[in-house]
Amino acid sequence: MALLPASTKARAREVAKSIGGGLIGAATVGMLRTTRYFDPVKTSDFFARVTKTIGPRLREHRIGRANLAAAFPEKSPEEIEQILMGVWDNLGRIGAEFAHIDHVWDYDRAHPENSRIELPPRTIELYDQIRDDGKPALIFASHLANWELPALAAPAHGLEAAILYRRPNIASADRIIQEMRQVNMGTLIPAGRDAPLRLAQALQDGKHVAMLIDQYLTGGVEVTFFGRKTRANPMLARLLRQVECPIHGVRVIRLPGFRFRAELTEEIPPVRDADGKIDIQGTTQAITNVVEGWVREHPEQWLWLHRRWR
Repeated sequence: MALLPASTKARAREVAKSIGGGLIGAATVGMLRTTRYFDPVKTSDFFARVTKTIGPRLREHRIGRANLAAAFPEKSPEEIEQILMGVWDNLGRIGAEFAHIDHVWDYDRAHPENSRIELPPRTIELYDQIRDDGKPALIFASHLANWELPALAAPAHGLEAAILYRRPNIASADRIIQEMRQVNMGTLIPAGRDAPLRLAQALQDGKHVAMLIDQYLTGGVEVTFFGRKTRANPMLARLLRQVECPIHGVRVIRLPGFRFRAELTEEIPPVRDADGKIDIQGTTQAITNVVEGWVREHPEQWLWLHRRWR
């Protein structure tokens, strides 16, 4: 039997990859569109049961277990597994909630007791303050609870926002996700070569720029997270060097009954070098410390399933 030339094999792999990507994209689009027709609470419960069943069989479960054991050496194996089941529960619920992302943010200042979102009084004051102070701001979030919700908070409080996001690898899935996100998330800026320029311009225009900052970045600056060296994206600190403005962190905490609490931190002072300039590594470490504090409070709601330390 004659062997196929390398070029033919390569083309076959590309075709197979394209077909596979198309099938996955079509399945994703179909699932998101279909899920919108079902009750979000029941769907959230169902998705959580599915991920809690499938998740422990996956490679990511082992990654999460190793991460948690290193971060919390004082916890027993049973405690680690319990946290991991919470991680899978949360991940399943995010999948269900994303299909309803255009109306998950439900907060009424006149009747907060009837709202799905809880906001502490100080958080409301801070949102009003950064909306009305005439300054741009940098706002960071982490992969905690439903990490799509912080992007909804800014427009909901009247802030003109620009959100950095990472596009899915599959074009068809990207299109429907874009459609859902664009309803009430402000200006969406995809990660890429021109993203820093666009984000800096947004700050210069007085907008509030938001981004997730808690994943490993090859080539990022070295930080310490849970007592271990890792690398983090320094983009926020680099933007601050170009346009000095307040920094705030926002986190969402999952509550029982399809409810959430959103909290905005006080302004976080940047770290400066001996010349008074923004210290990139020091400022990145400062916001990493905030995220670590959040995760310690609710470890079952953070995404432990990626290789944060390498």
